[in-house]
Amino acid sequence: MPELIAKTALAGKKPLVVGATTLAEVDAGAITSIARFPGQGEVLDNALKPLGFSFPAPNNFAEAAGARLVWAGREQAFLIGADCPDLGDAAAVTDQSGGWVTLSLTGPLAADALMRYVPLDLRLAHFPVGRSVRTPLYHMPMLLMRVADDGFRLMLFRSMARTAWHEIEVALKTLAARAA
Repeated sequence: MPELIAKTALAGKKPLVVGATTLAEVDAGAITSIARFPGQGEVLDNALKPLGFSFPAPNNFAEAAGARLVWAGREQAFLIGADCPDLGDAAAVTDQSGGWVTLSLTGPLAADALMRYVPLDLRLAHFPVGRSVRTPLYHMPMLLMRVADDGFRLMLFRSMARTAWHEIEVALKTLAARAA
């Protein structure tokens, strides 16, 4: 019987550095979708409390003990980097770990490169650290998080990993060439 080996979506792809900005794949660990049932907000918050979380407000995320709880849509959040506790009847829970690619984009060109494909103002004053949003990256659905003044995490469907990488690489190289 063949032995299967788990690989990330961009396994073996080295980080790309352009103009002091780095694009890299990040192994986010476990990704669990939590869809809150109506009227279960308090019960769900109590179940998430041992991890240091409560259900995130729209367009926000929280970090605790190396994990993130990210707003992912109406009554939905993603728990990233931690095992999901038993939420009982408070929410529908599904493991999404194998379906997503997570990219890190950090550096001075990060926001400008993303704004070539994302229909949002991603400048720090308008999209601060701790903000998350569901938005397209060109034609690909994405969950975007601002994790630092000059840093973003992008979560896209695994099947779109190489296309997303290519689009961001083109944007970075175009911005760097224009600056030169």
